[in-house]
Amino acid sequence: MVVSVSRIISVLSVSCIPFFALAQQSEVLTGPARVLDGDTFVINDIRVRLHGIDAPEKDQPCTTPSGATLQCGAEVTREVTRRYQGQMLRCEVIEQDRYGRSVAKCYDTDGADVGRTLVRDGLAYAFRRYSMDYDLDEKAAFVAGVGLHGVTADRPAAFRRAARAEAKPVPAPPSGGCAIKGNISGKGERIYHVPGQRDYDRTAINTAKGERWFCDAAAARAAGWRAARR
Repeated sequence: MVVSVSRIISVLSVSCIPFFALAQQSEVLTGPARVLDGDTFVINDIRVRLHGIDAPEKDQPCTTPSGATLQCGAEVTREVTRRYQGQMLRCEVIEQDRYGRSVAKCYDTDGADVGRTLVRDGLAYAFRRYSMDYDLDEKAAFVAGVGLHGVTADRPAAFRRAARAEAKPVPAPPSGGCAIKGNISGKGERIYHVPGQRDYDRTAINTAKGERWFCDAAAARAAGWRAARR
């Protein structure tokens, strides 16, 4: 039996309609906003991270042209709270981030894109790593010297990286020549590493977390640690 190409295309088109319809559907959250910081809200008990922007962390400082230090992160949070706390927003969810937040574009009752407004007013930066949607808005804010573009401040992502680096535990030196590292993984597994294993050098021991040094593998096993696989 000969089946025409047009017939095949027709059948495929009909069969694919439900799939594409589902793929194009996105979750929409509508409700009063509770502001957590400059780029994170709570809508209907769901944490929403504004798509495509990055605002200063609450504890992030900046420096004025005169050399004075300002708590820009706190100031931005206050201003965003003043504008949007309790305001009805409509948020179109794009994805979930690794922290379980709904990444979304949000709009106010006038239909204005909240993320775009914050970038234009110098209260947030375009997060170009994830989106170029607000690239031109940030460039306009920079030329105008508004908000964060009138002070000296680290990009929020750079500030977070520096904070994480400072928070890394300083490994306690082994005592009495005991060189086996008793590490506790993120899942709570107790794993010991002996010199020469692949992960030995990059494994840091934080005794405040309950990690410890062992003098021999038998002692580590007796204490509940298992050998590292590599």
